[in-house]
Amino acid sequence: MVKLHDSYKRFLQIYTLSSNIIGTPRVASRFVSAPQNRHEIRFKTSGVGERALQERQRQHMARGLPKQKPIAGVKEVLVVASGKGGVGKSTTAVNLALGLMANDQSKSVGLLDADVYGPSIPKLMNLKGNPELTDKNLMRPLVNFGIPCMSMGFLVEEVAPIVWRGLMVMSAIEKLIRQVDWGNLDYLVIDMPPGTGDVQLSITQNIPIAGAVIVSTPQDIALLDARRGAEMFRKVNVPVLGLVQNMSVFQCPKCNHQTHIFGSDGAKELAQTLGVEMLGDIPLHLNIRETSDKGQPVVVSSPDSPEAEAYRRVAAAVVRRLAEHLR
Repeated sequence: MVKLHDSYKRFLQIYTLSSNIIGTPRVASRFVSAPQNRHEIRFKTSGVGERALQERQRQHMARGLPKQKPIAGVKEVLVVASGKGGVGKSTTAVNLALGLMANDQSKSVGLLDADVYGPSIPKLMNLKGNPELTDKNLMRPLVNFGIPCMSMGFLVEEVAPIVWRGLMVMSAIEKLIRQVDWGNLDYLVIDMPPGTGDVQLSITQNIPIAGAVIVSTPQDIALLDARRGAEMFRKVNVPVLGLVQNMSVFQCPKCNHQTHIFGSDGAKELAQTLGVEMLGDIPLHLNIRETSDKGQPVVVSSPDSPEAEAYRRVAAAVVRRLAEHLR
């Protein structure tokens, strides 16, 4: 009990100290002692004191935030994100990158797997091996289907778990961004990890991002987290280009009957609520799953299929939204 009590006291000390930087903590009254008198309350809530605290916070944050620095050779960076895992974000990122190049073969596109804990790009792009180093000690991306790719999956064993704390993850992300010879790219598509944590903040604070694409299924539980993701990008001043509604409808291969397994139009309604565009619908189709598992993405392995066309439409909508944003 003594150790538990001491630990809790230490927690409160740290929490109170952090409040001088990030704001006043909202801790239930039963956990901290109440002010002794009315004068103390007035002092804490006085307008002058509040403004001074806000100014100190602003100065501290201005010193602490890194300056954004473009990635050498990369014109525009696109992030593909989701608030929740398992909604098909990585599959969408891969086929978006291939769709950008399929729509305009004069464009060069790269793909960065920023999901350190669960890298999917090596499997989806059918790539194995370790990157070679240039004379400048930069890693050369592995290439398939004309897309240079970089992933933590190239640097560790395929089934090895990555059990790292935040600082190690941030260091890895920095290396994947800065210590790679990307060459000259029109677009770098970054497959973000799910959620709104350290990796997302590190990337958005360190490099200029042209826009974010939010992927979600139509079901309510996924839409809640998709909204959090969109709001996070807005807070860090990254334009949200729009939403992609993945697994929108299942069509029976035998009778062609359509079933909305995860609900219908949920992402469309969220897009209207957020005031952003619906970039497209991707069906729940066996062809997408099979080609992804084989490392032969549907855009290149079945280019004439309706599924590939759906991804190319999303890619075209992304390019249009980027052009509108630059106006």
